[in-house]
This record gives sequence, structure tokens and C-alpha cells, in this order.
Amino acid sequence: MGFAGAGVCRAAPSAWDSEVRAWLGAGKHGTMDWLEASAGVRLDVGAYLKDVRSVIVVMDQHARADEARMHRRDACATGAEAGGGRIARYARGGDYHTSMSARLRRLADALRREHEGAGFRAFVDVMPVLEREHAQRAGLGWIGKHTLLIHPELGSYTTLGGIATTLELEEGDGDGALAPVTDHCGACTRCIDACPTSAITPYSVDATKCVSYLTIEHDGRIDPSLHEGMGDWLIGCDVCQEVCPHNHRPVSRVDRGGQRVNGRYLSGASVEDGFDLLELLGWTEADRSSRLTSSAIKRLTLRTLKRNALIAAGNRLVRAEDVPLEARVRAIAADEAEDELVRQTARDVVDRLSRRRPSCSPQRTS
Repeated sequence: MGFAGAGVCRAAPSAWDSEVRAWLGAGKHGTMDWLEASAGVRLDVGAYLKDVRSVIVVMDQHARADEARMHRRDACATGAEAGGGRIARYARGGDYHTSMSARLRRLADALRREHEGAGFRAFVDVMPVLEREHAQRAGLGWIGKHTLLIHPELGSYTTLGGIATTLELEEGDGDGALAPVTDHCGACTRCIDACPTSAITPYSVDATKCVSYLTIEHDGRIDPSLHEGMGDWLIGCDVCQEVCPHNHRPVSRVDRGGQRVNGRYLSGASVEDGFDLLELLGWTEADRSSRLTSSAIKRLTLRTLKRNALIAAGNRLVRAEDVPLEARVRAIAADEAEDELVRQTARDVVDRLSRRRPSCSPQRTS
């Protein structure tokens, strides 16, 4: 069905129940209240589907692992140095929720026809299923220190989904018995060291500091102390994946049965690698809708996008002069008709710019 990988594991409650509950108890999920509300289902797939016995897990690839260095090198083409803001790779193409769900529904329907009376329930990452843990159990990779699944060949630029079923299925990837992939992170701490907001500790992420959470899930004011670390990221962040050695190796498998994932390997409309900051700050609701119609990020509100663009603009302006961009930021800060969150963020940026040290230029001598 065009997936980059697939495997099967036995359905079982999470082995990380106490850790997940401690993470939630510490408030590291931020404003994502649904994670706490659905914790009981997430931690036991048996609550997702009654009498579940097996979980089929699939993955799609949204960027080739051996492209990571090229992407890293070319980042400035759409980044702050060029007056643009970047978008995380998974969100640069068509909505993977739509493409994966459609194929999983077709697969579930085919299985129902073959196994009358058996139960099947599909899921993607918006469902209350700990898909990474099931993927690890199914032999599709290991959970890295940045908490993402790392496939030994494809790296971590993947999205996950699957089907919970009441069928008793043989574990593994179809080529033999289940062979769980051991953790190959070793002593490496590149993702931890590179995280621009220090959100990562080994095998845990504090969402309240994570740039992906801040730019996508958090809908309020972002603490100015975090602005600098957000860099030129408008939507999401790839830093921990860009520095991962497992995303720098050659990949032999590229085309997944004719399917292309997220605009890179999946046919369909795609958005750009980034957006011009000055242009985005002038967007209307109609602009937002037309530019993000088929994207996984179409749910982001206009005020969230403008807030993120203002922070990226501030990070650019502290490094380089951009008169039109700074004028736009200051105009938004003074515009009483603007959304209050957007206006407050503009004021935070203006306040930061007012504290810039004057440039040091040689004094003329007589």
C-alpha cells in the first residue's frame, strides 16, 4: 500500500505507564490537556479497541535520511538570513493524516472482508494511541534520546499510523520473527546539545520549551525568554533530527511502491519550505486558508502564524537591518485593531529591539 515500513506486535499496555504519568504530573505537556484526559486509553490499547490482540504499525517517510545534510546546508535559503521563516519537513507537503488514514481504512476494510467477525480500528497520531511504542515493539526502530522513533535505515523523518485488531497475528515485519531494534544512540548527545531551547533531556522532552509545541500547539503568548531559541522556525522544528547521525546515512530504498509522502514522496499539493516574514505579517484569513488548504498545518490560526512570524522577525532584526520588516513589526505593535496576542508579541519584539547594543564602528580621526 505504499508505506515505507510495516510491522506487527502483540497488543499490551504501555511499559512506561509511571513515566508518562509523571511527565503529565510535572506539567510537561503544557496546554495539551487532551494528553492527560486520554491518558488511560493511550496507556492501554485495550481501551482503544475491546478484545484487541495485535497492533499493525505502518510508517511513511517524509524526507530521505541522506538529504539531511543538504537540507541543513540550504536552510538559509528560506531562513532568517533571507527574510523568511522555516517550516518543519513533515509539514511541507500534503496532510499525512489524510493520506495515511485513507490507506489504513482501505486496509482495514480488506481485512474485514477476509476475517468476518474480527474487529479493526485504524489510527494515526491524532488518535489516543502511543504509536511510537507499538512501532518499537513491531521492530520498526528504537526510541531515540529526542523521543522520536529512529528506523535503522530510514532515520527519523517518518510518520506513524496503524490498525488495532482482535486478530491474533504473528509478530514481526513479514520476513520472519520479531527482532526488536536495539537502542543505537549510545553516548551521543547531539540532539540534546543542539536543542535551541534546552527542551530535551535523555529520552524526554519538556513540551513547554519545545519549539514545535510553541509554534503549533501553544496558542498564547510565548515567554520572551524563549524567543531567541525559536530562531527562524515558523511551524515546527527539525533541529534535533538535523543533527542526528542516523539521518546522515545513505538510503537504498527511496520509492515506496509509487507513493510519495508529504509533497516529497506523496503526490498532491504542497506548501513551500518556508514563508516570507514580511508577506505573512500582511496575510488575511483568506490568504491563510488558500496557502494551507491541503497541509497538515491548516489548523493553525492566523494569529498563531503571525505571532510566530513576529518572533522570527525579531530574531532576524537583532542580527541584520531590515527597514521594511521592522516598520511592519512596529506598526502591528501600535495597531489597536490587531488581535491582542499578535499585538502583544509585536510589543515584546519591539522591547527586545530597543535593548539592542549600538553597532561598533571605527571613529574618524582628524
